[in-house]
Order: sequence, then structure tokens, then C-alpha cells
Amino acid sequence: MPWYAVSTRSRHEYKANTGLAQKNIPTFLPEIEVWSKRKDRKKKIFIPLFPGYLFVEAPQLDNETKISILKTFGVVRILGKKENTEPVAVPDNKIEAIQRLLNKKVEVFSLQYPQVGEPAKIVDGPFAGIEGTVIASNAEKELFVISIELLQRSVAIKLEGFQITKI
Repeated sequence: MPWYAVSTRSRHEYKANTGLAQKNIPTFLPEIEVWSKRKDRKKKIFIPLFPGYLFVEAPQLDNETKISILKTFGVVRILGKKENTEPVAVPDNKIEAIQRLLNKKVEVFSLQYPQVGEPAKIVDGPFAGIEGTVIASNAEKELFVISIELLQRSVAIKLEGFQITKI
């Protein structure tokens, strides 16, 4: 049976998944286990592999099924072609590949390094909490140079990948 990708409101993947399950529509919400970053402790939690998306299985995607999916709380749209907004099925081999990846229990990282010219925030080290602009980067070596406006002077600091995040 074909699978369709469904876009959800920000951080509403679980609510949409529950709502679709209550309507007896088969869903697949791939999750990965990550360490949460709390101020007082570290804890492993599950988060969606694709934030803002989940998959629904529908043997035939007629108007009644589409409306039922779209009227579910948290669902924004069913992904498809832009020209005619007709939903496009996700190939079964892609869904199987995602399921194999999740069954392997490998550690998956989602990295979003800032690009040159983008604002960034230092999250680790003696300059934690300071914001600036990335002026040079080497993503392979995870080295970044960030420019910080301090007393109308620019100070460049060399940082490693884990010490910086996009704003």
C-alpha cells in the first residue's frame, strides 16, 4: 500500500499521529533517541527523525480520505507536486530504508551548522551565550570563526562544531 508524507504544524507530530490513529489511518512516525540538553541533567529522549512530518498509509487516496487526513488536528497538508497539488506517494523502498535505519539502533545526528555570514550563538566554553556572525568555517574539521561585536570592535574566536549553533 502506498505511503504519503504529511506536513504537520511545528511540534505537533505526536498530536497529529494520535489523531490519525483514532481515525484508524495507519501512520509511521520515525523517531530517534537523543540526549536532551537540560541545565541540571542529561536524559535520553525520543524526537521525530523528520521534524514537522509523518507518513500515512492509504490504499486509495480519494477525496474522503484526503479530507479525513487534512481535518486532523495538527495536519497542514499532504505533500505532492506544486503544479496540481496532487499528493505523491513515497516509494516503498524509501520507507523500508528508514525502517531499517531505525531498527539498526545506530546513533543519528542532525547537524545544522551556521554558514558564513549567518548569525550564530556560542553554546559551550568561556564565551557561552554570546552571539555573533560566522566569518569563516570548515565543516569537515568542525572549525568556525565567529566575529563578535564588543565595544565597537570585532573579536574573532575559533570554535569547534559542538560549541556553536544557528540562531
